Amino acid sequence: MAAADSPSAALRRRDLCSRGIRLAGKMRSDVVDLLDTYVERQGLDASASVAAVEGVPAAAAERWDEQTGTQRLLENLAAYRAFRTLLAQMLEEQREQLGDADTALGRALAAVLLQVSAFAYHLEELLRLESRGPPSEEGAGPPPLSHLTLFEKKLRGLGVLRELAQWAVRSARDLRQLSKPSPGSSSAPSPAQSP
Repeated sequence: MAAADSPSAALRRRDLCSRGIRLAGKMRSDVVDLLDTYVERQGLDASASVAAVEGVPAAAAERWDEQTGTQRLLENLAAYRAFRTLLAQMLEEQREQLGDADTALGRALAAVLLQVSAFAYHLEELLRLESRGPPSEEGAGPPPLSHLTLFEKKLRGLGVLRELAQWAVRSARDLRQLSKPSPGSSSAPSPAQSP
């Protein structure tokens, strides 16, 4: 961690965290807008209950205040890599269902997918700065959807977008925590610093 302790590395980390917080805020805003469009175009009830989506880690963390900076980054990266795959799958399903009939929803999905990809890259940069390269992407993708009905796919998409909005909030908190000056970026924060 020697490289991560130098003043220039600390400044770079703060800068990357600040930019990441802005990216997460913009992404959350766009996901909330996309959720509204998605619910309307898919004919869903905005208050519909959706079970946890397989393949998507929950944004809630049991012991958030005990996590190290590296643990936060690794969990975020794993989540956004999963979202990247799930959103690509949703975009493909959208094209299969509606073709070019609903280009607004397709464009919004594609824009959020691009933001998720950019955010995952941003997290990889932060991990490199922490003297720990990002883990390789595992070959396991999300479960196949062939067994799901059209309605189940729509609900699954709703669940993915809702959880992504929650992750954007968590990511901003994680990056704020990481940008705080500390003896070592991977030391556990005190309980008083939890969100």
